[in-house]
Amino acid sequence: MTKQPESLILRQVRDYLRLSGWLVIRIQQGIGCYKGISDLVLIREGRTVWAEVKTERGHLSAFQEAFSKEVEAHGGEYVVLRSLEDAIAMSGDPVLF
Repeated sequence: MTKQPESLILRQVRDYLRLSGWLVIRIQQGIGCYKGISDLVLIREGRTVWAEVKTERGHLSAFQEAFSKEVEAHGGEYVVLRSLEDAIAMSGDPVLF
């Protein structure tokens, strides 16, 4: 399997989920941003998912770990997506292409 950079995985995930009817919001980390906030917020049919995109070997930072725990402590859904296949499985939809 060929290694894919995180940016390519993110684009594949974003495009697939948008085609599947999800509202996909890309969050850019910057000054004043919540430390560890996820890459994407995904919303469809009343379901909101905070998604961090990582390569197969990528690890969450300490801030990302803390953010994921905080989201889950408040009843939210947090996922790490490492591939297009992960996004398909998370969405629960059949493959569109």
